Amino acid sequence: MAVNLNFINQSNDLNNSQIVIFQKNVATDFDELSVAWKVIKYCGQGDNHPFTFPMGLSVGSSDSYGNYTPQIKAQNGELYKMALTASGNQLVAGGPGTSPKEVQVLNGLPKGAITASCYKDGRLLATKTSIAPQQKAVFQFKPTIWIGVVSQVEQGEVMNSAIISSVNTEISLLGIASADIVMTGGGPGPNSQPFAFNLDNVVMA
Repeated sequence: MAVNLNFINQSNDLNNSQIVIFQKNVATDFDELSVAWKVIKYCGQGDNHPFTFPMGLSVGSSDSYGNYTPQIKAQNGELYKMALTASGNQLVAGGPGTSPKEVQVLNGLPKGAITASCYKDGRLLATKTSIAPQQKAVFQFKPTIWIGVVSQVEQGEVMNSAIISSVNTEISLLGIASADIVMTGGGPGPNSQPFAFNLDNVVMA
């Protein structure tokens, strides 16, 4: 299940701004830093940028020796474990997790910290570093995206808290098959409006 989205620039922006799209991991109490899942660049006035937003997730992991596992499809409520196997460290299914809403990744190695990462459409969505043996990372995402106008953000990078706090538009994709995301506002001078993002031409699933 994936949502077909089409970003349309109907703004008055003349600064060639970047548009960032990301999700927030809501499984943790504290505000953790989010990853720039998608960055749209050089999309001029009147231009559009179609993209796909899968509802499914994949998980992957890396160990302290610089090894990266393949991405495996993940389900909410499931636990995945970095384990020492006969061939070396591997990410394997670990059975049900402790929460039906979370994807959990356990460091089952005898020694060495791991990094656990979530992906959508092959792009990095969220990551947790320095997970010690027998500790686990937890990931939970609402069916929403955050979108905003930013500068100097690279796709796949962890954003700083100032950038994240400047993005305040959350769009629900629940039950949607396809939609346009229309950006308006911006422009020079004292009469410029704030940037706004609205869904248009919504087709429900």
